[in-house]
Amino acid sequence: MGRPPFQETRADGARNSKDICRTIMTGKSTIYICPLSQLDALIEEVRPSHVMTLLSPDTMVDTPAALRDGMHLKLAVNDIAAPREGLIAPDQSHIAQMLDFVDSWNHEAPMIIHCWAGISRSTAAAFIALCHLNRWDGHETAAARLMRQQARHAQPNRRLVALADQLMGRQG
Repeated sequence: MGRPPFQETRADGARNSKDICRTIMTGKSTIYICPLSQLDALIEEVRPSHVMTLLSPDTMVDTPAALRDGMHLKLAVNDIAAPREGLIAPDQSHIAQMLDFVDSWNHEAPMIIHCWAGISRSTAAAFIALCHLNRWDGHETAAARLMRQQARHAQPNRRLVALADQLMGRQG
């Protein structure tokens, strides 16, 4: 019996950083979602080939030493749903970079997607990656429902999801 496409592990009784991060299974591939505070520990544990960072410009991190060149996508965006003066709202170029990065992933090692808290930008990016990798047609609602059941505290950034919906032609 296979694991669902999106499965959360709980912090209750966690023994390692994988226990407090969420995991998405896409066939043989694994995507981990975590907050910035758990990034280094999770990198050490799962040895990812790719890391996607979604942070505001003032909190952007350096590329982890364990990653090869080109395997770290840094998207400097604020966690906002609408443009606001002085902040960087996600736009179509960020989504295009995200999809290209997901396409570059060879699936031989996990991918980590993280943001500041592991709740909004990273869960939106993981949902987008899941839909893109599976090329689901009309099943986004089921994916969103499953994600919500498994990660009740997830609050995917609505702007990121809406922009990806437009770019991928999913029509809502």
